[in-house]
Amino acid sequence: MTSKSKPFVEIVRCSWARNELSIRYHDSEWGVPQHDDRVLFEFLVLEGAQAGLSWETILRKRENYRSALDNFDPAKIAKYKQGKLDVLMGNQGIVRNRLKILSAVKNAKAFLAIQKEFGSFEEYIWQFVGGKPRVNRLRALSQIASRTTESDAMSKELKKRGFTFVGSTICYAFMQAVGMVNDHLMTCFRYRQV
Repeated sequence: MTSKSKPFVEIVRCSWARNELSIRYHDSEWGVPQHDDRVLFEFLVLEGAQAGLSWETILRKRENYRSALDNFDPAKIAKYKQGKLDVLMGNQGIVRNRLKILSAVKNAKAFLAIQKEFGSFEEYIWQFVGGKPRVNRLRALSQIASRTTESDAMSKELKKRGFTFVGSTICYAFMQAVGMVNDHLMTCFRYRQV
């Protein structure tokens, strides 16, 4: 009796996903359209925290952020007082940058104001891509933009509404993360899935 072995099929993914953590993130989250306000707020805070650092650093600290920031509940974060900010500054599990920590609080307040005005943050933020993901046709990582007309507009509007750490490059990374744009390479197995 002979058993037929399945042929080895190599999974082709975007080349930036190189270790277990980034591969898991790439394969299950990156580029998947998100419409849940809490998840959108989480990515907005994490993308701001990432400024000047690697995304891998933020992924390693993500669970610590969830614990430290009340699972990214903007209503709770908006009420943080100095004592809580001092605790966060002492938390080695997150990026201990005072401006980035203050930004999370400031952005939570601005986020809540948008929810009140538009009914949801999702309703507001998705307008920058006309309500549906932009699908790019990229063949190499070098073709991925760091900012676009849409991220420029988003950055400008968010800043007007009181957000910080929302430059155009951060906004574009946010758009990629939450699936407002599909920047998986065309050769990546996730390109057609998201």
